[in-house]
Amino acid sequence: MSARMHRRSAAIALTVAITAGAAALLSACGPNATGSNNAAPAGNTVVTTTPSATATPTAAPTASVAPSTAPSTTPGSAAPVTATPRPASLHSAPAAAPGRNGTAKNGLTISNGTRYVLMNGTSVDFGTAVKDLAWSPNGAKAAFIDGAGDLVTANPDGSGRVVVAKNSGGQTWSHPTWQVAPADSHYLIPAKNNLVFSVGRGGAARLEKVPADSVDAQPTVLTLGGYAGDNVAPLPETGNGWASGGGKIARIVYANSTDGNVYIRDEYLRQNGGVLTPGSEPALSPSGSEVVFVRSVGGHDHLFAEQLDNGPVPAKDLTPHATTDYTEPAWSPDGTTLAVRTPDGIATLPANGSAAPTLVSTFPGLPSYR
Repeated sequence: MSARMHRRSAAIALTVAITAGAAALLSACGPNATGSNNAAPAGNTVVTTTPSATATPTAAPTASVAPSTAPSTTPGSAAPVTATPRPASLHSAPAAAPGRNGTAKNGLTISNGTRYVLMNGTSVDFGTAVKDLAWSPNGAKAAFIDGAGDLVTANPDGSGRVVVAKNSGGQTWSHPTWQVAPADSHYLIPAKNNLVFSVGRGGAARLEKVPADSVDAQPTVLTLGGYAGDNVAPLPETGNGWASGGGKIARIVYANSTDGNVYIRDEYLRQNGGVLTPGSEPALSPSGSEVVFVRSVGGHDHLFAEQLDNGPVPAKDLTPHATTDYTEPAWSPDGTTLAVRTPDGIATLPANGSAAPTLVSTFPGLPSYR
């Protein structure tokens, strides 16, 4: 990262207060044990399903064990399946021991492309495939790519689905993130409430955005310009994906698959951006002041962290003794914990790297925090 970009980041940081943990964790998130809001009973049962990229609200999940009563195919009324303990795979929920799925009372959610999302120690039926789930900063809405490849928002219990933007075909949409920031009356900057995601088309991927409260809207290409005064080559327009937003000035970090770098994009006083560091799968902290990302070291994927506003400090390896791969990181809303995907399931670790990751769930999938 250039010294010029660090100076600009520091100047922006002095202009607006960035508060850690902006995304507040709601104490009453997700379903309750009565099933009144479309979920299986919490704690001791989960639904075992086979993920499908084309799942529809009427597609019945395939159970790994034969239940006495088949799960309902009506969204919100799925009957739980009591699973026989066995090794978990990408296609199934874990054994149904109390708290075994690792999502009870901590805001962690796990999705794997099926219609079921683990949260609050149970599973929630969203009625359609849920790919690349991302929660709004206040936890009130989920954004994801559905079974038709459209960009969708929904309530935490899976109800109230809205097609924000409809995929016209011939495209692959992935990994939406929220770009949310309050208005700044002093600088006449309007509030932001957008969804930014990657659109793959004709072998090239670009970042596009759309207002999060839209219905069947047409996304627009996200502008990507360099920091003023930096004598560098133009930023790549294609190969961009895995965007992650955060902070009160709505920064975004993203990865470029062509050059293998992580980039940052600011648009507070003006639109600026540039290369941060080699890596992939970045996740911006809730405060917007730190980014974690994945980098290969010694044959394994390690998790690294880099401060954005404290000058050119080398990135810190949070998993220096890794004997497995740690990928797809997600921040807890208070900025103290990271969840990562491993070959064995989901692990968590302190965001400062003070302890090694601990496996909390044998259910493999994409971790996210509400």
